[in-house]
Formats: sequence, C-alpha cells, structure tokens
Amino acid sequence: MKENMNATQINKLEKLISEYRRIMQGQVDLAKLTGYAITYHSTAIEGSTLTEGQVYNLLDLDIPAKNKSFSEQQMVIDHQKALVFTLNKAKNKTPITEILIKEIGAMVMKNTGAIYNTALGTFDSTQGDYRLLNVFAGARRFPDTSKVPTLMKTLVREINEKLKSAKTFVQKCEPAFELHYRFVSIHPFADGNGRTSRLLMNYILVMFDLPIFYVFKSSRISYIQALERARETGNPAVFYNFMYRQYQKFIEKELKKSL
Repeated sequence: MKENMNATQINKLEKLISEYRRIMQGQVDLAKLTGYAITYHSTAIEGSTLTEGQVYNLLDLDIPAKNKSFSEQQMVIDHQKALVFTLNKAKNKTPITEILIKEIGAMVMKNTGAIYNTALGTFDSTQGDYRLLNVFAGARRFPDTSKVPTLMKTLVREINEKLKSAKTFVQKCEPAFELHYRFVSIHPFADGNGRTSRLLMNYILVMFDLPIFYVFKSSRISYIQALERARETGNPAVFYNFMYRQYQKFIEKELKKSL
C-alpha cells in the first residue's frame, strides 16, 4: 500500500476540486459525460466488457454494442438509470434511509436480478430485498444473513449522525468513503453491492456539493486489495486513503482534458 494521505496532500486535493468545480459550472454536456464514465467504470469493475465508447453509444445514442451480451448491456442501462435517480435524490437533500438504499439497489438490479428461493424464504433482488442467503467472495465470507438488518440500521443511523456535524472537506468525504466501505462489507444484497456502494458514496458527495467521481477500472485490483487490507487490519483509513487518491486521479484527469 502507498503512504497515507497527509494534510498537505488533502489540502492539494481540495484546491484541485475547487478549480474543477469552477470549470464545470454550467457545463451540462461535461456532467453528462462524467455520468457515462461513472457507469462505464463501475460496471466494468463488475465484469462488463463494453468499451467506454460502446457505453456512450448505448446510453446517448441508443445504439446497442455489437457482440456483447444482452445482460451486460442491461447492466449498463440499469446503472445509468440508478445513477440519475441517485444524483437527483441527493440534490434534493433526501435523507439516507434503508428504503432509499433499497430503491437504489433495486434499480441497479432491475433487469439482471432474480427471485431467490431459500430455506429462509423468498426474496427478489430486483426489488431491493436484503439477501436471505450467505455470500462469499473468494475466501471472504460476508456477515450472516440474520445480521444484515441490524447492521444496516446501525450503518444508516451512524452515517446520518456524521453528516449532521460535517463541516470540513475531510468530514464530508470520509462519511462517503465510510458508507462505501461498510455497505460493501455488509453485502446486504445478493448482487449489485459494489455498484450500489459506489452510488451511495457519490450520493453523499452531491449532498455536500462536491464533485462525483469513480474508481478507475484500471485500479480494480488495488481497489479490492484496499478493501481487504482495511478489513484484515480493522483500519478503514487504508481504504479511505485509496479513495482520496482515486478522487485526485479523477480530478487531475478531468482538469487536463479542459486545458
């Protein structure tokens, strides 16, 4: 892992964001392209093989990607609709609730989800139902299904408390990163947890009028390693530092495009 972000580096990121916000003011087309890029990178991290150009053509021109599966293209379309929904709710300062999270999760999985019949009952991932089965990612076992409702209630309550008192740049960013980290670590849904966690992160950033960003597809392995390292050490700052660096990478990339 790289070194922690120090105060000077975070201050630099805050200044870069101020410049980015100045440039983006009123740039509707650039904001739309950023949304498409978010959908491209987030779905690519989860296995979509559509190129960035194919995602743009699908979302902006309604041109399907040749030789790509129907499910991959539906994943992209669903994510984009969930992103628009999420950003609109955030702009209206809608409080974070479990109902809202389930709505976002349902939109992410609208056309690629399924109804599951388990020993504990039936649930529908296209409706944002919490899972009634245990899930694994490699050797990683996520919390038992019986613990999910309590963990989610606690998460929503604690994040909302932090949002009430957030004043500094760090106090605004870190609840976004914390919600991302804790949500994906709970893994409340059968599928779509990664995409939903990144949407929730951006939800908080928009609530504070900060730019949205994405985890780069090229950083997928480092992203997974940062999550695992944070879990293994019990130190979420490992993940937060990774996210600060991704945020800076995104802002610097966008500023270069504007030159």
